[in-house]
Amino acid sequence: MDAPFNLQETDKLLSTTRAVRKRLDLVRPVEREVLLDCIRLSQQAPTGSNTQLWRWVVVMDPDKRRAIAEIYARGVEYLTEAKQGLAEGDHQTRRVYESADYLVEHMHEVPALVIPCVIGRPPEPQQHVVTASIYGSVLPAVWSFQLALRSRGLGSTFTTLHLGWEQEVAEVLNIPAEVMQVALLPVAYTLGTDFKVAERQPPEEITHWDAWESE
Repeated sequence: MDAPFNLQETDKLLSTTRAVRKRLDLVRPVEREVLLDCIRLSQQAPTGSNTQLWRWVVVMDPDKRRAIAEIYARGVEYLTEAKQGLAEGDHQTRRVYESADYLVEHMHEVPALVIPCVIGRPPEPQQHVVTASIYGSVLPAVWSFQLALRSRGLGSTFTTLHLGWEQEVAEVLNIPAEVMQVALLPVAYTLGTDFKVAERQPPEEITHWDAWESE
């Protein structure tokens, strides 16, 4: 049976949608229409009980971008600690952290900061099934949004450092208390589009069939 899509192009999109930081074009503006197209596509993602409680806050105002970038930069301590724990010779992960440092320094210059949100919060004490359901109702849409960006020559990366100060970001953007921020995506056109497949373990090493096998 023939595949319903061009597998070569589909696989290329899925395997080369990278976390983009250093290759974000900090000068070229991002059009609102392009962002709305990507959000429109993200709305086709599955969502728990068809609730569609996702919401998107797009920040393009320079002063608000700078205010959010300053809050985000407080998380640099986490990055410093994480780098100290890296195994010697893990060059790929070290490059990731170096690019994360770059993003901290340049976050305020990124043309659009996109904050995906969901209406509702996990109960206290947190119940795993409810928490998973809430995140499962928005994160597929976030990934669809990022894939749509990639297909249009834009890039992003899924960041969460600002969530340690979520309330302060909410105050900057007037986000209601019952609306939970789940990430912060810096969005821009990319400098070039030739992203490569990353090195990963073979799927046979991370897949268990019918029962968990000791590793």
